[in-house]
Order: sequence, then structure tokens, then C-alpha cells
Amino acid sequence: MSVERCEWAQVSELETDYHDHEWGVPTHDDRELFELLILEGMQAGLSWDLILRKRQNFVEAFDNFDYQTVASYGEDKIAALLSTSGIVRNKLKVRAAVSNAQAFMSVQDEFGSFDAYLWSFVDGKPIVGNWKAVEDVPCSTPLSDVVSKDLRRRGFKFTGSTIVYSYLQATGLLNDHITSCFKYQQ
Repeated sequence: MSVERCEWAQVSELETDYHDHEWGVPTHDDRELFELLILEGMQAGLSWDLILRKRQNFVEAFDNFDYQTVASYGEDKIAALLSTSGIVRNKLKVRAAVSNAQAFMSVQDEFGSFDAYLWSFVDGKPIVGNWKAVEDVPCSTPLSDVVSKDLRRRGFKFTGSTIVYSYLQATGLLNDHITSCFKYQQ
């Protein structure tokens, strides 16, 4: 018996597994929210499949995405990351991960958790799309515009509206599974 999935999730086993077990599942753990924020920024201009293939390398290089540790990275650690094979070694993206960890913690101080901050944009409930095909799903929306603008105002980098839209999908604030996908109603 064949299972209907979003088209993009049928390209590789990694993408299928990510789709079936993570993508669009409401996430409330701050460490997981930080990990996805960094990975979405790293993906800019690259394929998600590439990021998934390098994900374990990112986990190891960025200390399991412990945002407190990442926020404390100095120049030596940044230089080490830039010479680490198996991750995206873009200087701007690596530096953004560090500054984003610092901004992330500032948001936690203000809101109690990054989770409380992020989910406040949707009143704590996922927004369910009504997309018949992947081509129907937009690259950004007024919601991603607002969240992006607020993140940038708070000092976050690599958080343009398109990246933020992908982030909102990944973290489950948006359920953008196509209507025929088995994950749509879950």
C-alpha cells in the first residue's frame, strides 16, 4: 500500500524520513527551535537534502546546538568551524549562528522562552494550509514577513521572509503538507 506524501519528500530517503517524522510537527523545545533556525539559515541558496546529509556534522560542530555554548563562541571557535569539513563553511552563516544564539537568548530573557515568543505569532495554534500541490505553496506570506522583520529587529541574521517561511513550516507553526499527504490531517 502506497502512502501519499508531499512531492518534495519523495526525492531521497533522508527527505522522506524528515518529512514523515519532523517537518510540520509542532515543536516547542527551545534547543530544537534553535537547531532548525540555524539549519534553515545554513540552507539559504543550497538544497535541503544537502543540509540533511550534513546535519549530524552540524550537530557535532555546533555542540548539539546548545545555544548557550554557541553564543559564547569566540574567534578561535569560529575559525575552527570555518575549517571543519562536513558543514557549510560560509563565514557569514557561521558568524550568524553565533550572533543568532545571542539574540535567541535575549528573546528568552524577554519572553521566558523562545517557544513562547515564536508561537505568540499564531496564538499557539498551527495554521493549516489548503494546498493541492507543492507548486501552490508560497515562498513567503504576510506572517513570515512580520516574523522576519521582528527577528531582524532583534538582531537575527539570515532570517529573511523566505527563510522564516521555511522555518515556520519546519517547526509546525504552519502545516503546509498538501491536502492529499498522509501528514496533512495529523
